[in-house]
Amino acid sequence: MPIDKIFKDDASEEKGERARMASFVGAMAISDLVKSTLGPKGMDKILQSTGRGHAVTVTNDGATILKSLHIDNPAAKVLVDISKVQDDEVGDGTTSVVVLAGELLREAEKLVASKIHPMTIIAGYRMASECARDALLKRVIDNKDDAEKFRSDLLKIAMTTLCSKILSQDKEHFAEMAVDAVFRLKGSTNLEAIQIIKKPGGTLRDSFLDEGFILDKKIGIGQPKRIENAKILVANTAMDTDKVKIYGARVRVDSMTKVAEIEGAEKEKMKDKVKKIIAHGINCFVNRQLIYNFPEELFADAGILAIEHADFEGIERLGLVTGGEIASTFDNPESVKLGHCKLIEEIMIGEDKLIHFSGCEMGQACSIVLRGASHHVLDEAERSLHDALCVLSQTVNDTRVLLGGGWPEMVMAKEVDELARKTAGKKSHAIEAFSRALVAIPTTIADNAGLDSAELVAQLRAEHHTEGCNAGIDVISGSVGDMEERGIYEAFKVKQAVLLSATEASEMILRVDEIITCAPRRREDRM
Repeated sequence: MPIDKIFKDDASEEKGERARMASFVGAMAISDLVKSTLGPKGMDKILQSTGRGHAVTVTNDGATILKSLHIDNPAAKVLVDISKVQDDEVGDGTTSVVVLAGELLREAEKLVASKIHPMTIIAGYRMASECARDALLKRVIDNKDDAEKFRSDLLKIAMTTLCSKILSQDKEHFAEMAVDAVFRLKGSTNLEAIQIIKKPGGTLRDSFLDEGFILDKKIGIGQPKRIENAKILVANTAMDTDKVKIYGARVRVDSMTKVAEIEGAEKEKMKDKVKKIIAHGINCFVNRQLIYNFPEELFADAGILAIEHADFEGIERLGLVTGGEIASTFDNPESVKLGHCKLIEEIMIGEDKLIHFSGCEMGQACSIVLRGASHHVLDEAERSLHDALCVLSQTVNDTRVLLGGGWPEMVMAKEVDELARKTAGKKSHAIEAFSRALVAIPTTIADNAGLDSAELVAQLRAEHHTEGCNAGIDVISGSVGDMEERGIYEAFKVKQAVLLSATEASEMILRVDEIITCAPRRREDRM
């Protein structure tokens, strides 16, 4: 029996060179795919799903693009994963991380071809990434003690993040919104409290930030349209008429009057429930499930505003915002925490009526209402805004910032190059390769803007040999510019995450020397 019959038929394995080749090629293909979305002049991609309705997404968020791809290549999947993690962890830099990992592998491929062992390359990369991180640490700016300066840092970070997104035209407006929203969170990174409501119509510029909380529901009929000093009971309970809830029970009656009695009993039961709820001394009742006409009538008579079908996210947020808890039993009113807010009223946004809660207990909540031409625009605007919010909330906790526009990469590359010159042995080749890979990010930014990247990067490198230089690529004027004057800043946390994730991912792919694909499971013949 031949030796390679260990695996079932149809299982394939690729060894050594071919396996490495396959993983390199896959990873580079993925990085080239998202490369064109990098930077302020990056382009968007249209993703069309093959499912029903052929939903179309227009996006330039690296993580969104990669999440939607169905990829067969195992190494490419690793890159998709790191961009997802980057998205969850810090929100921005999803494209940069993939591009950097792809470049590291491209450099590694050349080294492997010139007979350097992958382990040596990995060791070199390790040293280089440590060195690059230290280089950044030396150059961080930290303004957490000066509130004014820190706020302007945050605004610049937000504008830099939004630069490459659909919101770039109104970036000042949206940056203000994002910074205000994040400052309301008072340092928590929980973005749940910021609610984003998308309403088609108007233009992106009509979007606004609202102090209070907006619930996407209408106020019931015959109920007060405006309540001041509201006490809110947030509940998750069935307010449809309580039918006989034993399934399969049959009730035999011998006359219509008996039926009426049963219905009467049901009504009484409902009345009791409503009375219990009213006994809490509330003037607004928000329920997750539906409320039938009868209890709604009772609430209206008591002058209580009843809102039904407030979807779960809405209701959890409402609980968070007003300081109430979600109740489902109403027997002991003293143990239920009610929510409070100063004013509940109905507002109009575009065509729709919404309910607006203002003056809430927790000042942490706010709603951002996005307006835009179509659903695609709104979805993309939401993704962009979410990126900005993530980055800002992380920066509020870790207040260190860096300049942007390819500046951090050049700073790192310069230090890494110097390390390569000091290091003896084959590792130095790997360290040098690492610095070349770092330079790929400014190169790509320039390429996407249609500039002469070789010329610009060479100028940048020369500039960076002077101490304390702030040069980066200024895409708008198409030359090397001072990033500090341009106000292009990035969060240190994002850059650090990009650097470390990309290094680890490329290490992982470099270690591969064999790919084994399982045999597909066959369907047995049913005959």
